[in-house]
Parts: sequence; C-alpha cells; structure tokens
Amino acid sequence: MKFSIIIPAYNEEKTIEEIIRRAKAADIGKIEKEFIVVDDGSTDKTREIIKAIPGIKYVFHEQNLGKGGAVKTGFQEATGDIAIIQDADLECDPEDYASLIKPISSDCADVVYGSRFITGKPRRVFSFHRYLANIFLTSLSNFFTNLSLTDMETCYKVFTKDVYKKLEPLLKSRRFGIEPELTARVAKLKARVYEVGISYYGRDYDGGKKINWKDGLAAIWHIIKFNLFS
Repeated sequence: MKFSIIIPAYNEEKTIEEIIRRAKAADIGKIEKEFIVVDDGSTDKTREIIKAIPGIKYVFHEQNLGKGGAVKTGFQEATGDIAIIQDADLECDPEDYASLIKPISSDCADVVYGSRFITGKPRRVFSFHRYLANIFLTSLSNFFTNLSLTDMETCYKVFTKDVYKKLEPLLKSRRFGIEPELTARVAKLKARVYEVGISYYGRDYDGGKKINWKDGLAAIWHIIKFNLFS
C-alpha cells in the first residue's frame, strides 16, 4: 500500500523543511510514503529549499493558483492508494497519520477528516469569535450535505485513490473554497466519511497564517454554490 502526502506550499520558507522532516519520520508501519510538494508561486526561498530536499516529488506553479489549485495538482500527481492533504505550516502533526489512515485501511471509510474539536490531544485555543465562525461554517455545510462533521475546515482530509481521482477533474476552487467544495463533492459521492481527533498547533497572523475573514465570507458562498449549483 502507498500513502501520498500532498503538501501545498506558498511562501513557507520557515516551515517547509521541518514539516517534510516530520512527515517522513511519522510511523505508519510498512505503508510506503509518497511526497508531492506543490509550490504555488512562492516569492520567498521556499522553492530553493524544496529543490534541496531528497526523496520528494515537486511541482512548481508559475503563478499563484491558491490552495485549491495546489490540491488539484497534487491529486493529479498522486499515485497512492490513500492520499492526505498536509498544509506546509506546522499546525497539524504528522504523528496523527496512523490514526487517520486506520479507518480506510480497515475498510470502514472512504474519506477521513481530522477534527480539531473531538480530540483529547493538544489543541491551541484561539478567540471565541474564530471558534464560532468555524462552527457556523461547518454547521452550514452540514445542513446542505446532511453530514454531521465537527470540523469541515480542517487541513487533514484523507481519501482513497478511487475517491480523490474522481474528485480531481471536478475541482474548481482556487483559494480556501477548496474545503467546502471537497466536502460537498464527497457528500454527493455518498462516500463513507469518518472523523478522527487530531492535535492542533495553530498559528496566528503574525506567525504567517493566510486565511482571513474575507475567506470566511467567501466560504458561505462556496458552501451554497457547490451544494446547490455544481
């Protein structure tokens, strides 16, 4: 069995090498790992760092296409029986890979979401308003998809090859609309979806976080669009 780790990256010179090191070190037993790093038009030293890291496949976008574009490219390049989306920051811990893979390798699930809210693991606490925004978007998504997720916006989404290859040609989102789009399309596929609690070491905007309130507003439209009109 092969596990594809898709890493979208944009101006992550401070963290890209460390997240790949941690992903390589994560224990998932005898499952082979495949690393696909998609640099989405970085303007810092991210590309130079990626080129110097052995044992990975990388793709360079000549212009910034957003996380959605990077995920689509990653799905195109992946060959694994299972694939995960791994953000290039250090917010999510690759040590959670084993528990995320388990429902799929046990043939219970087709898709697994890593939830930051149903976990007994360490989780950085942010503002109540940010928490409410996440709960609102997840609840709105659940209303349309009829799923009962606790964390639609999570970084960690894991897919069987059959699912991610079906999703790839359908994907249209550029920026962070990819999260509600993936969820809407997974629901339409009637895939078996599981959630697993994960650790969360969230960073703030001073630490380089890129999603903002405008993306939150856009997410409302993306939830409606991809559930009703796409």
